[in-house]
Formats: sequence, structure tokens, C-alpha cells
Amino acid sequence: MTTLSRDHDSEMLRYALDYFADYISYDTTSDPHNPDCPSNPRIFDLARKIVQDLEALGLEARVDDHAYVYATLPGNTPARYSLGLISHMDTSPDMSGANIKARRLNYTGDPVVLNADHPDYKEGKEEAILLDEATFPGLSDLRGQDLVVTDGHSLLGADDKAGISEIMALVKYLVKHPEIPHGDIQVAFTPDEEIGRGADLFDVEGFGADLAFTMDGSKLGEMECENFNAASARIMVQGRSVHPGSAKDQMRNALTLAAEFILAMPEQEKPEYTEHYEGFYHLTDVQGSVEHAQLDYIIRDFDKENFAHRKQFMQDLVDRLNAEKGDKIFSIALKDSYFNMKEKIEPYAFMLDYAREAMAECGIETLEVPIRGGTDGAQLSYKGLPCPNLFVGGDNFHGRYEYLVVPTMEKACQLLVQLVQKFI
Repeated sequence: MTTLSRDHDSEMLRYALDYFADYISYDTTSDPHNPDCPSNPRIFDLARKIVQDLEALGLEARVDDHAYVYATLPGNTPARYSLGLISHMDTSPDMSGANIKARRLNYTGDPVVLNADHPDYKEGKEEAILLDEATFPGLSDLRGQDLVVTDGHSLLGADDKAGISEIMALVKYLVKHPEIPHGDIQVAFTPDEEIGRGADLFDVEGFGADLAFTMDGSKLGEMECENFNAASARIMVQGRSVHPGSAKDQMRNALTLAAEFILAMPEQEKPEYTEHYEGFYHLTDVQGSVEHAQLDYIIRDFDKENFAHRKQFMQDLVDRLNAEKGDKIFSIALKDSYFNMKEKIEPYAFMLDYAREAMAECGIETLEVPIRGGTDGAQLSYKGLPCPNLFVGGDNFHGRYEYLVVPTMEKACQLLVQLVQKFI
């Protein structure tokens, strides 16, 4: 196992980095094409390892039949609330989460050659994979800080194994420092968050928390209580395959028709053109042949009315194209994934106040931003467990350029210590 911690690191940071180095060695890439839960059975391997680690700290922990991990750290003082802390074990299917090669470096501002030690780069078989400020301007704020990066051939897994590691570091720290007062702390780690199913089978009642936070944010100070309304749309295109030598007026190429649908979608309402509170349509997958094609989209918007409009727009486009072609060539299957948790968090505004106070005590400036995505907390809030989201210190999630900011991980650990004391 790669060692990422250093002797000069603080106690909690060493705990967090040691857990992180261990947990990223498990391939937990979720699979959107597998309807089972977990979608990747290897998630069980990490779940069982976490249970072992929790039991080694003296906690009663369990993993259920769907790879959800639950445990309780009993309180050492009477408390008004039982607080939950939640992160997810799976990593994004956008890039491989297997064979992660992580290293820690001090970022000077110079471009980082991620694959500097990779055999293919050394042998001249591949170009340098650069993490640099020309592509990622936000790096300029991190000069002089330690980062954990990959070798450019996988994602890192900070989303969300950094969150898991910080929660585990908190538990270990509180076990070793019983002088710190806290109530019951419920911890849970979920599968399949990255494919929108992380909270589907979550046992809210059995979890036992009154309130919870997910640890699944990014930059220092982020606190999020708004997220996209989300849906998926699958467009099926039925073609007609005929030998191309005799295809005139007979062939109906599903791939060409699928391209027509794609080009009819709003050009400027794609993720690469939107920010802040702007919604989008995102084409995530294309499969097909002359006979049949399939387009998978995700739909996102913060506003309920705009969200409904976006879904209706796609239905109307299917209907219009069918009317133009004079046949039912296109069909659509729409499915809601999760909703904006803002209205479910608002009655529990004191949670946000506590988080702001805890951040201030840690010297952190609170950065309140909408989540341009979703967390397990969105669904859990609708299941009766209010669940804002806090930062973990990673960035550039879901790809080879993902990194973890070590000082921000340390701040996340410090924040948790202060936060749990607010609920007694």
C-alpha cells in the first residue's frame, strides 16, 4: 500500500491519509448498466474492510446484503440530537478506478507530469499527461500546498473515499480522545451514489440519526444545501436495415436519425456551456447500429418549473420528429433520479448555522454554493433525513486529473471535531 502520510502530519491527518491510501486500492467503480445493488460486487470488499476497521476501534458495525455499511459511535455525554455522517464507497464509471497509483507532492506552480513514472511515458509510448494552471486555473491558489495525484491512468477516488477517510479519522480520533464531548454519532457508507442509486436502499430508520451531513463536497469551506433536480432520458431509435446496395428509399439508418436528434437539442444548454444555477442536457452514451440506436441523456435544473420544462421539451422533440417522419421511429423513457433538497433543509437551518460556527472556529471561510450534481443527501432529505453536504478537499472529480488537497483534508477533519460538539 502506498504511504501518503508523513511523520510531521497532525494526528488526524495521518489517520485520514492512511485510511485513504488503503481504501483507494479497492476498485469500486459503479456500473450504470447493472441493475443490481451494489452494481459492482467488488464494493463489498471495501465495505467489509471498513467494517473491520470500525470493529477494530470498538464499534459495532455491519454491512447489509446490498453493501451499505452502518455503525454507531456511542456518545459520551447527553445530546439533543443523534448526528449522522455519510459518504459513498463507489467511484465514477467515467474513468477506471482500478490500479490507482497515487503519490503526494508539493505543488510549486510548475506543470505536474502525472505519468512521469509510468513505463509508457518513460519509453516514449505516450505523451505527458499534464496537470497545469493553463488548463486548471484554480491550481494557482494551491501553490506551496501538498496534493495527492494519480499517474494519469485512473481517477484518484477522492470522490468520495476522502469523505470516508475523514469520517473514519474522526471516529478514531474521538475513540482515542474521550475527553472530547459528543453525542451518538451514526456513520454510514453507501454504494452506487455515482449512478444515482446510493440512497435507494438506505435504511433511514435503522440508521438512527436525527440529522446528518454527507461528506461529498470539494473545495475548502464548501457547504451545500441545494442541488439539481435530476432525471434520465433514454431515446430509442428504430431503424430499418437493408443491404446498402439496394437501400434507396428503403433503408432507415438509426444512427443517422440519432444524430438528427442530437443536433436538434439546444446547443448552448450542455454542461460545457453552463455554470452556477444554469441547467443542462448531457448526452452520456450512444450505442447502436443501422437497425437500432440508443441515446442516454441526463437532465439537470435547480428550478422545478424549468426541470419540468426540460423533460417536456425532450418529449415534444420525440413527438415532432415522429410527426415529420410519418412513423413512430423515436421513443423516450424518462425517469426522475432525485430532487433539489433545499426545501427539505430549510426547516433545519440551525444545522447550517452550526456548520458555519464550526468552520469559523477552524479558521475556514464558509463557501455556500449550489451542488451542480447530486449527493445521497438529496434523496435522504426527501426520505426524512435532512442532509446538507460538506467539503472533503478533492477536485477535478471523475477523471485522470482528480487530486486531493492535503491541507484541505486536514481542515475537513478539524471541522468534524468541532461540528459534532455543536449537537450536544
